[in-house]
Amino acid sequence: MAGKTLYDKLWLSHLVEAREDGSALIYIDRQLIHEVTSPQAFEGLRLAGRQPWRRDANLAVPDHNVPTDSLERSGGVAAIADPVSRLQVQTLDENCADFDIVEFEINDVRQGIVHVVGPEQGATLPGMTVVCGDSHTSTHGALGALAHGIGTSEVEHALATQCLIQQKMKNMLVRIDGRLQTGVTAKDAVLAVIGEIGTAGGTGYAIEFGGEVVRNMSMEGRMTMCNMSIEAGARAGMVAVDDTTLDYVRGRPYAPRDDLWERAEVAWRELHSDDDAQFDRVVVLRGEEIKPQVTWGTSPEMVLPVDGVLPDPAAEENPTRRIAIERALQYMGLEAGSRITDIRPDRIFIGSCTNSRIEDLRAAAEVVKGRKIAPGIKQALVVPGSGEVKRQAEAEGLHTIFLEAGMEWREPGCSMCLAMNADKLGAGEHCASTSNRNFEGRQGFGGRTHLVSPAMAAAAAVAGHFVDVRAMQE
Repeated sequence: MAGKTLYDKLWLSHLVEAREDGSALIYIDRQLIHEVTSPQAFEGLRLAGRQPWRRDANLAVPDHNVPTDSLERSGGVAAIADPVSRLQVQTLDENCADFDIVEFEINDVRQGIVHVVGPEQGATLPGMTVVCGDSHTSTHGALGALAHGIGTSEVEHALATQCLIQQKMKNMLVRIDGRLQTGVTAKDAVLAVIGEIGTAGGTGYAIEFGGEVVRNMSMEGRMTMCNMSIEAGARAGMVAVDDTTLDYVRGRPYAPRDDLWERAEVAWRELHSDDDAQFDRVVVLRGEEIKPQVTWGTSPEMVLPVDGVLPDPAAEENPTRRIAIERALQYMGLEAGSRITDIRPDRIFIGSCTNSRIEDLRAAAEVVKGRKIAPGIKQALVVPGSGEVKRQAEAEGLHTIFLEAGMEWREPGCSMCLAMNADKLGAGEHCASTSNRNFEGRQGFGGRTHLVSPAMAAAAAVAGHFVDVRAMQE
């Protein structure tokens, strides 16, 4: 009998019932909750007279709507200026109090972006099924978990029953062999993958990231890769458990201890694809061929190496792609044939569930240390992914480096990733962003987003235009 993939193992270990129509009932170990997709779910419980099946399987944290300005933040929930944002955060507080769900409230040092907080606290563990009403729940798959986003009705269903109806996905292996060049990061690697397979390439698949490059990545780099498996079209991304995983998890607040840890470690070391496992699709890239990446258009697949030239729609034979290129160039205010290095961002955003961990902030600080942001940069935001990340960064003096460079050091939250709070782009403004999506208006109505790594965003901040950060690190 053929061996099993990591995804197969995770699926089978949580399978409650398989049905003849191809659907299945799977058990959910952990649900992470935030303020945007949970209000209707809690109200559904009230109307039905239900209680959560397992309260301790849930963890809540506000992130999308919280202000990142220190002054506004200091006043707590009542001081949130935007009435809609204030209502959403207040509603989460009330719902968690009413249903006795653990919540890291707005000024709790553990508060932050849900996909940073979960792994950081050990609430996400290897072998778990993890869900959240947010598509980038795939981030947690970096720990050898089956993690994916769900809709509001499913949030209610998971609260009430601790199970969900799912369809099993196909298996894809994305293998990155060799080694990355100095200055090339996990963000560049996953953007290169998306450029290779497109934003629909992973549709219907669970992606396992493997190869020497991924094995050599830190956990934070693996989280970045899995986070953006969504932008590759997949619903879930994952990485096999190894010593790097176990070293990261050990000692975290929600992690098992003593003899429970020893028993867990034995089980977790089996969370890898068998040598003879069969994948439905295998994609192979060479790490040394990947350069720093910059998106130029309105889809993550519209990405080029930093030394690239923008495409000419007239040279595109496929009429659908030609129209997409024309529209993207028009929206972005760019000309075919111009160079990536000609693009001059108006604002810089270093943050989001993709790139706001301590490793990301260190990489950005290394670039801007001793330098100033360019005169043409209107604003450069640095937003840590959690209060714990903020505290560690400040202990290392990273905030001082950013402030001396002319950047803003903010409180944790989703911030400018999705313009659901006070941090937004203006119409026509270009942003070098470490977030995950560059759709039209994603960071503000009429805003133009260029996805890059933290180091590349920092380099653009001091140069005033996109540059190859490797030249600044020599």
